[in-house]
Amino acid sequence: MVFNMIWTSTLETMYMVFFSTVFSLLLGFPIGILLVITKEGNIMEKPKLNQFLEIIINTLRSFPFIILMICLFPLSRIIVGTTIGSTAAIVPLSISAAPFVARMVEGALNEIDKGLIEAASSMGANNRTIIFKVMIPETLPHIIHGITVTVISLIGFSAMAGSIGAGGLGDLAIRFGYQRFKTDIMLYSVVVIIILVQILQSFGNYLAKKFSR
Repeated sequence: MVFNMIWTSTLETMYMVFFSTVFSLLLGFPIGILLVITKEGNIMEKPKLNQFLEIIINTLRSFPFIILMICLFPLSRIIVGTTIGSTAAIVPLSISAAPFVARMVEGALNEIDKGLIEAASSMGANNRTIIFKVMIPETLPHIIHGITVTVISLIGFSAMAGSIGAGGLGDLAIRFGYQRFKTDIMLYSVVVIIILVQILQSFGNYLAKKFSR
């Protein structure tokens, strides 16, 4: 009985984290690239667009996750038809993680030696080529580390989302472990979360090391 509950909740957590990671990367990665290339002196200088993106990113990052999730309930209802459950939680999870992805990408790309970009530009490379053939490959290990941190953060966010009906290990720990005083279930939930984090961190370190060679 307990094993089935833990297994089901683990699958729900993995489901939420996987899809929210995918969607947060789709949202945040392009924004992170734009934050870098639209700065003054970069390949697509647009100060007003850069300032607008900065405001959006900083605003979203200012919201505590639980408050942001509640604010996004109407959007979840529009997109998936409900505000309860793992699928509904993917919407706020993705939007809350996207600014962190953007900042992670921005930080990684800012580490690039400007000389590499100037050399590529002098050889006739267009902006698309510079971004995808020079900037991203050069910083891929840093980006992988950033994605790993994002995924682990999303595991924590998904656990918090369980407090307002998102399902997963957080929901199990709160509803059964805390509210029904079943300490063993709470302990199992925490142990599984720790194991997931350790596996993901080890895998992320492996990929970063592999691509840094």
